Amino acid sequence: MDTPGYVAATLAKSEKDGAHPAELAALRRRLEQLEQPRAGLLSGDDLEPLDDVTALEDLPEPPAERAREILDRLVVVKLNGGLGTSMGLTGPKSLLEVKPGRSFLDIIATQVTAVRERYHARLPLLLMNSAATRGPSLAALERYDGVSDFLQGREPKLRADDHFPVEWPADPELEWCPPGHGDLYTALTASGKLDELLDAGLRWCFVSNSDNLGATVDVRLAAWMEDEQVPFAMEVVRGTPADRKGGHLARHEGRVVVRETAQVPDGDTSFTDVERWRFYNTNNLWIDLETLRRLQRDDPGAPVLPLIVNHKTVDPKDASSTPVVQLETAMGAAIGSIDGARPVLVPRTRFAPVKTTNDLLVVRSDAYELGQDGQMRPVYEGRGPVVTLDPELFKLMPGFEQRFPAGPPSLRRATRLTVDGDVTFGANVVVEGEAHVTGPRHIPDGEVLQGG
Repeated sequence: MDTPGYVAATLAKSEKDGAHPAELAALRRRLEQLEQPRAGLLSGDDLEPLDDVTALEDLPEPPAERAREILDRLVVVKLNGGLGTSMGLTGPKSLLEVKPGRSFLDIIATQVTAVRERYHARLPLLLMNSAATRGPSLAALERYDGVSDFLQGREPKLRADDHFPVEWPADPELEWCPPGHGDLYTALTASGKLDELLDAGLRWCFVSNSDNLGATVDVRLAAWMEDEQVPFAMEVVRGTPADRKGGHLARHEGRVVVRETAQVPDGDTSFTDVERWRFYNTNNLWIDLETLRRLQRDDPGAPVLPLIVNHKTVDPKDASSTPVVQLETAMGAAIGSIDGARPVLVPRTRFAPVKTTNDLLVVRSDAYELGQDGQMRPVYEGRGPVVTLDPELFKLMPGFEQRFPAGPPSLRRATRLTVDGDVTFGANVVVEGEAHVTGPRHIPDGEVLQGG
């Protein structure tokens, strides 16, 4: 069968840009999936809920010598390609201050160093950077040992009307986009890191987002992977109404799969049923690198991942610029294509990503304490504070910082803080229970907020 013109043109542009054969194979698959617009859709009627999921709390702690031996063959990978533009940042999001003088990357490096020292294991830290985050991130980590990186790939943005690669002479860099974090697998291969790690005797890989400081190495999971010969594991949490937009797990034709919002057919209302779909993806993944290399020997673009089509404009800051589609995949979807892949139920403390300034205020506050080992330990009472700040004024970091000039309020005993309008917080403000504040208003130093 003849290759469609847009497929040939897209592959040719990527090859000219220096794409690795594995990246070209994965891109070809995404382009073929684009030809089948309903490919990857999963109806709730075709899925079954999961019942039996192994729980982290039930896994035994291995003896010290075995723990050291296992961790000596583990590498920690952090996805670090984001610039935090949705929060008004111009640099790597992971360099944002979380606690005084400590960024996400500082805390991650401290966490890894503490495990190394405890178990006398190598435990290298590996960042998947973008071209924009590489320089600043590596410079920030120069004082830490055992840190290296590799670059995520890129692919052409496609015109929405005919799917040919878009041309944008005003800024040719805008013609390219990352292919989603499902690119992890081919980027490891294309960069040479997969072979490098395996040749060094590293067998297992723990992957998570750099903005999730709860995703720390747990030797029980690593030992379970080896004991049970699990090739791929996904940490999952019990669903709550707040997870209704996240990816849930289900069983489809005998396999465990993740269903994202982009895979829900029109008219299917089952996606938000958190009582039926009880387990949700955390994006904390454990991977057998030998299995990955073996899969890619048979299929250079492996593992097979469902397509996510993202509709944007070629210049994201100009809504009138050429409409484009970006072809993406999600790394967690590999659970549906790797034989023997399994989910593991973990506590919510392992899933605390900072996606908004609402989340950032909570982790900056006294609701979390940062230990010498880099562990961010929740010290709040009950289920923890829920913060909702006025998005018009607090969404971007400059406006957020301006309104908390003396630092965050105490949230340790808070259940909910809602801020509407222009509100500035003084020093040592305390929130107790549920508080709703409406501006314009300045909250004086030491005030206790409670009730409406």
